[in-house]
Amino acid sequence: MADYILVLDEGTTSTRAMLFASDGVLVASAQAPITQHYPQSGWVEHDPREIWEKTLACALEVVPKAGGAASIAAIGITNQRETVVAWDRATAEPLTNAIVWQDRRTEPFCAALRDAGHEAGVQERTGLLLDPYFSGTKMRWMLDNVPEVRAAADQGTLAFGTVESWLVYKLTGGAAHITDASNASRTLLMGLEDAQFDEGLCDLLGVPRASLPGVVDCSGPLAMTAADLFGRAIPITGLAGDQQAATIGQACLAPGQTKATYGTGAFVLTCQGSRIPRSTNRLLGTVLTQIDGARTYAIEGSVFVAGSLVQWLRDSLGIVEVASQTEALARSIPDSGGVVIVPALSGLGAPHWEAEARGVIAGLSFASGKAQLARAALEAMAHQTHDLAAAFTADGAPWQSLRIDGGMSANDWMAQDLADMLGLPVERPGSVETTALGAAMLAASGVGIYPDLASACQAMRGRLATFEPAMEPDVRDARLAAWRKALSAA
Repeated sequence: MADYILVLDEGTTSTRAMLFASDGVLVASAQAPITQHYPQSGWVEHDPREIWEKTLACALEVVPKAGGAASIAAIGITNQRETVVAWDRATAEPLTNAIVWQDRRTEPFCAALRDAGHEAGVQERTGLLLDPYFSGTKMRWMLDNVPEVRAAADQGTLAFGTVESWLVYKLTGGAAHITDASNASRTLLMGLEDAQFDEGLCDLLGVPRASLPGVVDCSGPLAMTAADLFGRAIPITGLAGDQQAATIGQACLAPGQTKATYGTGAFVLTCQGSRIPRSTNRLLGTVLTQIDGARTYAIEGSVFVAGSLVQWLRDSLGIVEVASQTEALARSIPDSGGVVIVPALSGLGAPHWEAEARGVIAGLSFASGKAQLARAALEAMAHQTHDLAAAFTADGAPWQSLRIDGGMSANDWMAQDLADMLGLPVERPGSVETTALGAAMLAASGVGIYPDLASACQAMRGRLATFEPAMEPDVRDARLAAWRKALSAA
């Protein structure tokens, strides 16, 4: 019986194919890096061809480990959100590099829309702010600055999509130009109550509605792969943006349940159930899932720099050779020696939303060394999360505990520091790969292995480790005061 789930997890720095058994156990995986292109300061790009070719290569590596395509019941896809691909329907080839979610080039356009008084209305409709982070302004930039994109739009052959949309298009041989509701809700082009992309929002941003994909559920019979890719057509039955997928993988399906993913960035989502979130503290409202047309919503805080800060310490400063060394360095000293890092290397996200902010290292002295910088980098994760917790509480969505995942969460020192600085229990699953697991849960329920998503979560989620707060309040207060001082300089 075909009961394996193939998950394609297309992240910011790598793409992976992961094979899950129906009980949630990871059976096999393959991974390949994605090249980061930085044409100029604040710009970040990927090659869509590389994304597709490496994703397919990883999938072809793990499919035989299931015993062949006949043993794979369904495919789930999860992806870096907000990243935009433009391609030509006539050739199925990209027209330019993808503009990555971290990219800040559209800030002047966003500022013009804000200055014209559009932000309040856009936030009311979409739950989002007018920020370069989101997909719609990236599409507009491509139309204005890439002649091939404008020409395809004029000829009626332009296709825009976020990364899961691009992968589905390629997997289906061009048969399906779709996006799921969780990814669509990150574009600035769909209202939280809209079934499809909105003409008025498209007109505001100058994006032709005809270039956009159709909006579909996150789980169910969504598309079929071309038969020649894997030896038979495999149903695609799960689609979700990476942060929504991680929220599902953490079984945060009831109002108030909260997860934080510490990957390239850090993303906190609190489930709101069927209630459409309205933030007055610069948090975001987003679609968590759409199943059988019914939506579950979440309120979200997004931090742009988390694991990428450690990557910068490794690759640019040479402070560590591998990211895992930061834990030993942090434990080797009693405190950071007054060093505070504000990791605004690509601006500040929630709840500050300062696109022009830049990183700060404060409190340096001759006693500062690798250990102090490594510890300050890890402490910055808790500082940023504490700012988010205060904003969630002010919006009427306080956290009772925090479920963490992502590559950085494997660091026990950081997990304990989060519990200490938040004053809350922090839970971590046995496998921190909850993004891929969430996509597997969506696909498993979508293909009928489980009757619904809640049943898939219950059956496929593994064991937990819990970290309890143990820090003295005066120590916490002193660190937060130093953080706020450094933050003001950013």
